Amino acid sequence: MTSVYLSTDPQADELLTHDRFALMVGMLLDQQVSMESAFAGPQKLVERLDEFSPAAVAALDPDALLEAFKEKPAVHRYPGSMATRVQALAQTLVDDYDGVAENLWTAPTKDGSAPTGKDILRRLKALPGFGDQKSKIFVALLGKQFGLTADGWREAAGDYGPDDAFRSIADVRDEDSLFRVRENKKAMKAAAKAAKEAKKS
Repeated sequence: MTSVYLSTDPQADELLTHDRFALMVGMLLDQQVSMESAFAGPQKLVERLDEFSPAAVAALDPDALLEAFKEKPAVHRYPGSMATRVQALAQTLVDDYDGVAENLWTAPTKDGSAPTGKDILRRLKALPGFGDQKSKIFVALLGKQFGLTADGWREAAGDYGPDDAFRSIADVRDEDSLFRVRENKKAMKAAAKAAKEAKKS
């Protein structure tokens, strides 16, 4: 597949295109920092750690991972809590998905059938650091840019599912779509703030 445009840095985007664990870590980091900064984080970790895989990160000394997060430029503005979450994510992938990130959306369900969008959403929401909104956005990202064809993935992604949503990183493919998503987010924030103010008065 052609390289994605999630971090706006070609090297970081190349990693995200081919490494599903890196993609999940980028999604996890997408909190209280810009989208581009979050998705550039995995590349920094690749450069600073001997090995970047769920098994390697899960087995790492927590202090060593924290140092990799803190090294300038920092991986995230909250290195302590995010290093802990990334390690917990890696451990969950090792424990529940044989250390393979994509098993989360490809491994069959208990009855042996292919997972539906609903199944994948449920699995994501059980991960450390993945709440309802982040899980829906990740389903949309997989469906729109990474070839996910699970039944009902758009429904599972909710408001982030439609092709013309432009509400999240799932819709960012170039500079223009990044701008549109950013403007939409601003407008939604302003509307939410106005609604809050109206309630007060």
